Amino acid sequence: MSESIQRARIGGIEIGPGRSLALIAGPCVIESAEHTLFLARALRDVCASSGVPLVFKASFDKANRSSIRSFRGPGLEEGLRILRRVRDDVGVPVLSDIHTPEQAEPAGQTLDCLQIPAFLCRQTDLLAAAAAAAAGKCVNVKKGQFVSPEEMRNVVEKLAEGGCRNVLLTERGTFFGYHRLVNDMTAIPKMRRFAPVVFDATHSCQFPGAAGHQSGGQREFAGTLALAGVAAGADALFVEVHDAPDRAKSDPATVYPLAEFPALLEAVVRVSRAVRA
Repeated sequence: MSESIQRARIGGIEIGPGRSLALIAGPCVIESAEHTLFLARALRDVCASSGVPLVFKASFDKANRSSIRSFRGPGLEEGLRILRRVRDDVGVPVLSDIHTPEQAEPAGQTLDCLQIPAFLCRQTDLLAAAAAAAAGKCVNVKKGQFVSPEEMRNVVEKLAEGGCRNVLLTERGTFFGYHRLVNDMTAIPKMRRFAPVVFDATHSCQFPGAAGHQSGGQREFAGTLALAGVAAGADALFVEVHDAPDRAKSDPATVYPLAEFPALLEAVVRVSRAVRA
């Protein structure tokens, strides 16, 4: 392990070498305030039982949906209001995506971590705006499906140039032909040379755009990938969770069932402890 690897911090949670596994989890998109708060409380309680620190994730705007008719979420203002309620009422740090430089400043006033979507990971203006708006908070950048692990060094350097050194990188698969993603688990140790790494188990089993109007996927393999990612050294795990996956308004083929999540988390924790022993 390189001594140059730094830890990241989201709220009171430290992520990186020498720390226990952290979890980033929540629904793909904010469907309503009530549903979001319900999931946040449920995930908080599951994580408390397993001793895993939780960062709650939900998108206020899914701007990169397959179809123009797809549900995108409540938007910036209402979405951030709901996420503030999660942070204040549920007591967990919150993370969400930004898609334009203009969203960075208002999002940075509420979020504990600003996330850059995979398709936008090379957008210099967006990274610069996130670095400025973060003001010491964390920025999580998802590795583009078209980008090598080594190229993510440039992303970290762009953020550092903007004054942000509180950075996470997320592995979520690489395009392999049309509508298919594969995971090269060596991406995890390679990117850990630059920053702590998150493994995204649910998006990694996605088939982008495969259903025509939306993405397909095989959620039954999310658990296998989660265990493999943690075994490969990921510092945190990213899982999108829903209480009724088939009725989810975004990524219904890959969001993980809430009822099955405690068992997955238990298995992941066992692997994490073995790897860190």
